[in-house]
Amino acid sequence: MLPYDNNSHIVATDLRNQVDGPYVLYQKDKVFANYILDSNGKKWVQTDTANVTGKRNLFLHINTDIPGQTFSVQLKDQLQNEKNEFKDVSKLLALSDIEGDFSSFSQLLQAGGVIDENFNWTFGDGHLVLTGDFLDRGQQVTEVLWLIYSLEEKAKAAGGYVHFILGNHEIMIMSSNLKYVNQKYLDNARLMNKSYESLYDQNSEIGRWLGTKNIVEKIGKLLFVHGGISDEVNNLNIPISRINQLARPYYFNSRYEFLDRITSAILSTKVGPFWYRGYYMGDERATPRQINKTLSNFDVKEIITGHTRIADTISVCYSGKIINLDSHDSHGKPEALLIDGEKYYRINPEGKKTLRIE
Repeated sequence: MLPYDNNSHIVATDLRNQVDGPYVLYQKDKVFANYILDSNGKKWVQTDTANVTGKRNLFLHINTDIPGQTFSVQLKDQLQNEKNEFKDVSKLLALSDIEGDFSSFSQLLQAGGVIDENFNWTFGDGHLVLTGDFLDRGQQVTEVLWLIYSLEEKAKAAGGYVHFILGNHEIMIMSSNLKYVNQKYLDNARLMNKSYESLYDQNSEIGRWLGTKNIVEKIGKLLFVHGGISDEVNNLNIPISRINQLARPYYFNSRYEFLDRITSAILSTKVGPFWYRGYYMGDERATPRQINKTLSNFDVKEIITGHTRIADTISVCYSGKIINLDSHDSHGKPEALLIDGEKYYRINPEGKKTLRIE
């Protein structure tokens, strides 16, 4: 029997030595929250269990980048697929390619006014847009994902919204491509007697949640996509809703067998929206005609991407029609794009705000 707090919520028993997790997995009518603990180099797994019908009472304990500082997460009652298009918003913060760097992520969110130091939503009716690649490589992938998960409900309660658009690294993990996974996570999965990919499959809370996300979204006159829209995808002449509808069944399928021409283009590692790099590199670079066709097809004025790092700062290309958010690598710090009315700012983790994007 697990202990309860004064409000009759299930609480974890002893997580002072927590170094990873929780990984929330489902089996029949039970839900299991697996934590990795470490004491003097000895690791073990602690599991908290609840009935699926009572999962809202299973409060999760999440570490941050600061020793001793944590936040809690309550599991959602239900998950549903995201909308494809949203009306224009008065303020918006966008960033990409965090790759498990919890410190830079939380600092950017605080610098942009999205959260306070206790991870409470402070952005009112503003929208936070994350354009993919928030896992792989880093040391705090699990913590980054749970922070995004928790902010969704907090944002909605304040009239705001969190958009998590999938990048190639999310879909790689979901479809069992572990090429860039940090070794510590493979070791922790083995400690739980699980494969790493099973921690993100359709029997896991995070996997189910990621499965509801899109690969392209439109907010007002802005198009958000991890990689970009290739000419091949332009020429399909299908709406955003159809792109997401066709891609979603293959998030957890790495084989991509028996695809038609349209779905093949959307899932392509060369020209698909979550892989395409033609805006910034390669022999077949995007042309102004291609960019203009995308703007016309989707009725937008700008395309905002991540995926391909071309500078140490947020960059503007193609006469202001393309904005690249990927400024992060292992030696540098990322920036976020703040759109406040008609003004565009670059923000760094220290809170420096630069008007205009150049």
